[in-house]
Amino acid sequence: MSFSKAIVLIMCVVAGFALSVLPLPQSTSIGAAEKTASSDWPQWRGPNRDGMSSSTGLLKTWNDGGPALAWKTSGLGSGFSSLAIANGKIFTMGEREGAQFVLALALADGKELWAAEIGPGFNASGAGPRSTPTVDGDLVYAIGPHGDLLCCEAGTGNEVWRKNFKTDFNGNRPGWGFCESVLVDGDNIICSPGSKDASMVALNKRSGVVVWKSAIPKCPTGGSGYSSIVISNGAGVKQYVQLFGSGCGCVGVRADDGKALWGYSRIGNGTASIPTTIVDGDHVFTSSGYGTGSALLKLSKDGDGVKAEEVYFLKGDEFQNHHGGMIRVGDFIFAGHGHNNGFPICLEWKTGKIVWGGRERGAGSGSAAITYADGQLYFRYQNGTMALIEATTDSYKLNGKFNIPEVKGPSWSHPVVWGGKLYLREQDNLFVYQLATK
Repeated sequence: MSFSKAIVLIMCVVAGFALSVLPLPQSTSIGAAEKTASSDWPQWRGPNRDGMSSSTGLLKTWNDGGPALAWKTSGLGSGFSSLAIANGKIFTMGEREGAQFVLALALADGKELWAAEIGPGFNASGAGPRSTPTVDGDLVYAIGPHGDLLCCEAGTGNEVWRKNFKTDFNGNRPGWGFCESVLVDGDNIICSPGSKDASMVALNKRSGVVVWKSAIPKCPTGGSGYSSIVISNGAGVKQYVQLFGSGCGCVGVRADDGKALWGYSRIGNGTASIPTTIVDGDHVFTSSGYGTGSALLKLSKDGDGVKAEEVYFLKGDEFQNHHGGMIRVGDFIFAGHGHNNGFPICLEWKTGKIVWGGRERGAGSGSAAITYADGQLYFRYQNGTMALIEATTDSYKLNGKFNIPEVKGPSWSHPVVWGGKLYLREQDNLFVYQLATK
């Protein structure tokens, strides 16, 4: 496998935003309020799929060696999946002995509670699964790279129902496997098989029965990529926004019936569309690597539909998020910039103006998967460096770093900050660090 192809395995480590938008002056640290009240981290990128943690009272700086290790567990298998935390359990995925599993671990110490097989191993490299389970009440949903969609009981791991993107929807598996993390919305789950007649589908979450299928007119191949769906209410219409692959770009689909509302292909590329889109109000911010760039779109009414108009476009050398994700805090977006790079960058959401960064490597090398908590950004670099960066519009401010133990390959799983702790999946291991100051 070539290095460029290996890089793409992050795709789904892979995957919404609804933060109050208050104008903030330059040279200020930024705080954020959670949109949806939730004591859990039940899915990809948290309660609102925006990478924003509600944890407070956390360390503002790290000493040499980083925060104290609370506990470690092993035996998860290979994979780049991140974590969901709900119902007093940790949920993730891993490949062990040629099969892939959804795993439930005890929150206190990581002891395995159950393992539910989702499907066969993906390839000889042992890359493992890369999507993140979604927890909704007493049920857990997960997608394997072969397109196996499993619904199982959160308490026991017992199978409730399953579908397969290829056999049930004629889905087009992307080159590095299906990687999205399923969205639960009301009575349905929403996901992207990526076929001509079922680019996106809604299924009843308790039975798996098809509610609707959506075909994307300007994306005849279906366009399954490596991103995850978010909810928008742009132009007063509830819709699901997805960044599709195969050059199809960013698309909005009406939530109640699956009608394709709008598409924006300029952001698409033919190799891998990965980052989860950011939405707020009538605006959509989307980015893609491979030299593509980024764009802010404005949604408005168009007869009985919705249209998307480009507010601005940033070329790939200005800002592109290959993978690792983007965080919007107030009026600003923080991310790692560059193809195969995670150069820290801050840009203004409404104008695309680069406030700082984008040219310096930062504390680590390679791509950077990020999350946010208590005024700080947590950058996890591909080489295994974990960095704490202040979420400020003043300048790049590094507040600490450490090396994740036992890194033997690309360190890609997205970090989670929850309950005063930092959770870092590193292939077979899970490291949990103490961040709370009390």
